[in-house]
Amino acid sequence: MANNIFGNNNSSGNKNSSQNKKGGFNIMWLYIIILAIILGMYFFNDYSPNRTINWTQFQELAEKGQIDSVLVYSNKDEAQAFVSDSVAKAFGIPNDSKNTGKAKPYLSFKIPSTDQFETYITKLKEDKKFNGTCKYDAANDYSYWIWGFGPILLLIAFWIFMSRRMTGGAGGGIFSVGKSRAKLFDKNNQSKVTFKDVAGLAEAKTEVAEIVDFLKSPKRYTNLGGKIPKGALLVGPPGTGKTLLAKAVAGEADVPFFSLSGSDFVEMFVGVGASRVRDLFKQAKDKAPCIVFIDEIDAVGRARGNNPKMGSNDERESTLNQLLTEMDGFGTNSGIIILAATNRVDMLDKALLRAGRFDRQIYVDLPELNDRKEIFQVHLRGVKTDGSVDLNLLARQTPGFSGADIANVCNEAALIAARNNKVAVQKQDFNNAIDRIIGGLEKASKVMTEEERKSIAVHEAGHATVSWQLQYGDPLIKVTIVPRGKALGAAWYMPEERQITPRQALLDKICSLLAGRVAEEMYLGMIDTGALNDLERATKIATAMVTFYGMGETMPNVSYYNSTDEYGFSKPYSEERARAIDKEVQEIINKEYVRAREVLSEYSDGHHQLAQMLLEREVIYTEDMEHIFGKRKWTSRNDILEGEGQNKSSESDDNTSIALPSGEQDDDVPALPNEELPPEFKAEIPE
Repeated sequence: MANNIFGNNNSSGNKNSSQNKKGGFNIMWLYIIILAIILGMYFFNDYSPNRTINWTQFQELAEKGQIDSVLVYSNKDEAQAFVSDSVAKAFGIPNDSKNTGKAKPYLSFKIPSTDQFETYITKLKEDKKFNGTCKYDAANDYSYWIWGFGPILLLIAFWIFMSRRMTGGAGGGIFSVGKSRAKLFDKNNQSKVTFKDVAGLAEAKTEVAEIVDFLKSPKRYTNLGGKIPKGALLVGPPGTGKTLLAKAVAGEADVPFFSLSGSDFVEMFVGVGASRVRDLFKQAKDKAPCIVFIDEIDAVGRARGNNPKMGSNDERESTLNQLLTEMDGFGTNSGIIILAATNRVDMLDKALLRAGRFDRQIYVDLPELNDRKEIFQVHLRGVKTDGSVDLNLLARQTPGFSGADIANVCNEAALIAARNNKVAVQKQDFNNAIDRIIGGLEKASKVMTEEERKSIAVHEAGHATVSWQLQYGDPLIKVTIVPRGKALGAAWYMPEERQITPRQALLDKICSLLAGRVAEEMYLGMIDTGALNDLERATKIATAMVTFYGMGETMPNVSYYNSTDEYGFSKPYSEERARAIDKEVQEIINKEYVRAREVLSEYSDGHHQLAQMLLEREVIYTEDMEHIFGKRKWTSRNDILEGEGQNKSSESDDNTSIALPSGEQDDDVPALPNEELPPEFKAEIPE
C-alpha cells in the first residue's frame, strides 16, 4: 500500500479503517471543483452591471434626460445613477441578455455633498430634465469586503478542508509529512498480549524480559556497574513470533512503547525519512524511559552501496544515516531502548549491527518438538476438541512448522470440522488440515487411467518400503495415490529433528528418494516423468555433500559454501574441479540407486502387497506398514526427545537444523526454485 504523504499516525485500528474508507475518491469533489470554476468566472470576469464616472459626466447625462433614477449614499458622498440599456451599452455595461436575473445597469460617481446634490436634482426637476426618483440611504461597507476578499477566503477554507481530510481530520496538513508515524502504547493504550501468550521461545523471552525488567528497576543493574543494552535485534524466519514477542514486551512494560514499521520512514520526497527519524527520537526522549520497536527494519537498514550498478538511493541512505546517528551518535539517548525485527539480517548495514546500536541479536528459530506442543496448547484454547486429539502426535506431525503455521493448522481444522457439522474438532480434522496445508487440496476429480494409477502406486510403495528399512529413513505417516495439489501422489513422513546430520543419513535420504524410480524400472519395466521432484532433491543433497559439507570421497574436507553469497554467478573453483564435482555427485547417485534396488529386491513381496493395497484403498497409514513389514528396527529420535521433554519439562529452543515438512511429491512439474537446498538439511547451513 502506498504511503500517504499527508498522513499522520492514528491511535486506533478502527480509526485507520474508517480513514481508508474516507480517503477514496468521491464524485462530490468533481461537483465542488466545477462550482469553484463557475464562481471564479463569476467573480473575476467583468460581467458586473456597474461602471464608474465622474461628477461632470453625470451632469451631462442628467441634463440630457438619460438618468432614470438615483440612489444616494449620504454617509459616503456616493451615488448610483440607474440608466437605460442604450446608455449602459455606450459605457460598455453588458446588456440585459447577459445580466438576466441581475440588477439594472447603473453608473457610480462621487457627489460634492448631499446638500449640493439635493439642490442640483431639485433644479433638474424644475427644468423637467429629470422625472425619476431620488432616494437617500446609508452605505453598507460589508459588500466591498465580501466581493473583494470572499473568493480568496473561500479558496483558503477549501485548501484547509482538503488538507485536514487527507490527514483524517488531524491537524498539520502537508506540514505533517515529516512527522513520525509511530504508534504509542502506554498505560492508557496498552497491548493485551503478554508473555503468557508467547509459547516456546524461552531464551528469547528471557532476553527481552531482562530489558523490560531493567526499565522497571534499573538500580539493581546500575549498582553493580552494569549498563543495559541500547538495542536488541530479533532475527529469525518468517512466522516464528518476532512481532508477537514485541507485542508481549509492549503489554508487559510499564513504560511507553513506540511501534512502527521500517517502511514508515520511506518516502518519495528527499529528506522526509530523516525528518521522521528525528521526530521519532524527539518523541521518545520526551517519554524516556521508553522502548522503540521497528518492525521489518531491513526496509530502511539495507547495506549502503551494495548495488553500485543501479546507483544509490540518496533518500534511503540519508534515512539510515540519521537512524545511525540517533541510535549512537554525538548526542545521548539515555533511557531509550531500540527493539527491531527482521528475517533478512544478512542485508543489514554493518554499522547498524555493531555494539552500541544493536548490542544483542536474539535468534527466534523455528520451534522444536516440545515448543510446538506448547504452541498448540496456546492456539487450542478457544477451539472445542474431543478426546481423540493428541498434542504429542500433532507436534510430531508438524516438523518445521512455524508458530504462524501452527495457528493456521488449528484454524483450518476448526473450519473443516464446522464444514462437516461437527460439535467438536477431532483428530482427523487436524490430519486433514495438515495435509491441506502441506500438499494442497485433494483432486479426486482428476481423471487417470489404470496404467497411471498402477505406476503411481508402485512408485509410492517403493519410497515407503526403502524408507522403512533404512536406519536413517524417515518414519512413514501416510501414503496416498489421490492427486493433491500439483502432485499425482504423495507420502507424508516424520523427519528426524537432528542437531547434526551424519553422512549416512544423507545417503539414506538419497536412497529413499531414488526408490520410486527404481521400483518403476524393476516392476514395470519402464520409467516416467513422475520422479522429477525426487531426482531434483536427490541431486541437490548429493551436490551439497560434495561442495558444502566436504563429504566427497575424492575431494574430502573441502567446502565452497559462502554465507555472504559474494560469488554471484561466478564459481569459486576451476573448470577441472567442476568436472570432478560432477563426477563425484554422479557416483553418489549411482551407488544409492544400486542400494535402493538391493533393498527392493530383498523386500519385493512386501512392496507388492503395499502397492496392491494402495490400488485398492488409495490411502495407507503407519499401521498398514507395521502389518506388512513389522515394527521398525530403530527407535525414532523424536520419541527420545519427547520423553526427555516430558521428564525435564524442557523449553529448549536452540535447534538449528529443523527439517521442514516434506511430502514426496511425484510431480512432472519442476519444484519451486526458492530453495537452494532440500528442506531436510537446508537449516543446518550456518547463516
